[in-house]
Amino acid sequence: MSFWDHLEELRWTLLRSVIAVCVFCVAGLLFREPLFDVVLWPSKPDFIVYKWLGWNLNMSLINVEISAQFFTHLKAALAAGVVLAFPYIVFEIWRFVAPALYDSEKKAVRTAFIMSSGFFYLGVVVGYFFVLPVCLQFFMNYSVSPEIANTITLSSYMSMFTSMSLLIGIVFEFPTVISVLSRLGVVGRSTLRKGRKYAFVAVLALAALITPSDPFSMLVLSAPLYLLYELSILLCRKDPVKEQDDID
Repeated sequence: MSFWDHLEELRWTLLRSVIAVCVFCVAGLLFREPLFDVVLWPSKPDFIVYKWLGWNLNMSLINVEISAQFFTHLKAALAAGVVLAFPYIVFEIWRFVAPALYDSEKKAVRTAFIMSSGFFYLGVVVGYFFVLPVCLQFFMNYSVSPEIANTITLSSYMSMFTSMSLLIGIVFEFPTVISVLSRLGVVGRSTLRKGRKYAFVAVLALAALITPSDPFSMLVLSAPLYLLYELSILLCRKDPVKEQDDID
């Protein structure tokens, strides 16, 4: 295929992916109550994590902007559309890149693409059931004075909810990327082991970008992210030179 043919195929790949997101987004707009039952559950005292840990979260949300609830619904529906359409988006990406790979590369990379949806949803679950509740519990029970009540705006809550679920799901794709690069011979296990100290600093920087500007949220998110790096080392293949040395 020529360059323009590839560009045309990419255009249709993106268009089909956007259509899939829009279909699920419309579903989120139509089923508003079930959607916000999920979105607002971590802000309620009957959230399952709070019951397990015996926490008492007293949180009330307010709206201070006339159009905030409408646009919050749009953002929540869009986030739901991305989450639900993610496996199809991965399929479209695979169908676009597969013709450029050799048969041996297709077999190796196909496995990584299949894993990608699992890692994405694992990240969403970790953000929703672990990072977000811990951060909410900490901030809602922290006060500089008993005279100041913590009353949270809807926009502030949705900002944290999105960063703690959707963005963490995307970040959890790191093992998939490493697996692909490893199977294509770009990186090896020993390279990742040598880069542990640099990875630790990078994880802290990435956590600081995703979470609000506070050390506690950053440290809470840094733990699963660094464990993700260690998992990437296990999924990564050994360096070809190292394997040859082991044989010798």
